[in-house]
Amino acid sequence: MSISLDIGLLSGKSVSVEADMNEEVGALKRRAETALGVGRGQLVDSSGRVLDACAQIKRARLQNGDSLVLHIGRAQIQATPASFAAILGDGFVVALGDPGHGGDTSVVQHQLRNVQQIQASYSAFAAILGDGSVVTWGDADYGGDSCAVQEQLKNVQQIQDQLKNVQQIQATSNAFAAILADRSVVTWGAADFGGDSTAVREVLKNVQQIQACQSAFAAILGDGSVVTWGSACHGGDSSVVRDQLKNVQQIQATCSAFAAILADGTVVTWGHDLNGGDSSDVQDQLKNAQQIQATNYAFAAILADCSVVTWGDACHGGDSSVVRDQLKNVQQIQASHSAFAAILDSRSVVTWGAADFGGDSSVVRDQLKNVQQIQASSSGFAFAAILDDGSVVSWGKERQEEEDEEEEEEDGEEDEWRVCTARN
Repeated sequence: MSISLDIGLLSGKSVSVEADMNEEVGALKRRAETALGVGRGQLVDSSGRVLDACAQIKRARLQNGDSLVLHIGRAQIQATPASFAAILGDGFVVALGDPGHGGDTSVVQHQLRNVQQIQASYSAFAAILGDGSVVTWGDADYGGDSCAVQEQLKNVQQIQDQLKNVQQIQATSNAFAAILADRSVVTWGAADFGGDSTAVREVLKNVQQIQACQSAFAAILGDGSVVTWGSACHGGDSSVVRDQLKNVQQIQATCSAFAAILADGTVVTWGHDLNGGDSSDVQDQLKNAQQIQATNYAFAAILADCSVVTWGDACHGGDSSVVRDQLKNVQQIQASHSAFAAILDSRSVVTWGAADFGGDSSVVRDQLKNVQQIQASSSGFAFAAILDDGSVVSWGKERQEEEDEEEEEEDGEEDEWRVCTARN
């Protein structure tokens, strides 16, 4: 038996498509995409329900004459240092790169349907599905295997089959933290990197948002207080500033330190001193902060008067003295691995920090006019600016240089973690 369905786009364009009741929704969707001349999307019924592409049409409760909408979503991409994972418009996921770093989804591909969000650790991915469940893949030591936490999540949500009602996921380099519908938190992955939150489990309630550095998490609770866990010297221990962390509005992180903006615009920092955890030298300037951005080793705050204050490792963006006179009327700041780029109200750009990481934009300065948006590369080694005519200007490291530098950074970070662990 066949039926006729009216399938349209949000623009109003529509087509009539015939479908057999025994075929899969995915086959119907592909014919509609071809007829409408668009890319991959998701079929949504009149009640707003996204149809499972793998379900038979008769089980999707479709009837002759029904109207559906083909929703074309923008692809979302997350990356580990050696792989990429992208959510396509139809909610399916495509991954590529090193299989050991999350580049192979073959084991879980059948579960990756109607994916809403992806988060990446150093070598693994976690995806939230439309029903709130979670699918993980990649290196188990970096959170790619959530089996150990499955039963814990079932108990929290009284669910007998799988992870459900997950609202948000954040990641350190080796662990994940998920906020559930009841605003509690479940973690998994390497214990020393935030995968074990048992010490703070009783106070992790009414969690509104979570921020992560490389090896620690910081959660803002409903009353504006903050709970931290993970590597103590990388921000997992906030006991020194606990009494100051009240009415927290926003938290940002470098690789090993956190910075929180309070309701009155003051800023509180903790974690590794050299990487932004110590802001004492600029504390008298940190008033009426509106926004904070971070490289791996330094912070930059935009104040209410649109000026900028920086602190942390001087070579990685913590020292903006060379461009201080230019940093006026700043509208937004973007950060790469070790440099900052600020868009002024004139739509020109000012950069500082490590030259090889985009801190030096002198080669393209004359082109950086009428800039609308700036984005850092996923590896953090370069910037790209979109101009008002739609053209793109980029600067920073070349690809091969990125790969060589990345290997050096990995070795350095591992050494730093070993030193930190030994001290504690």
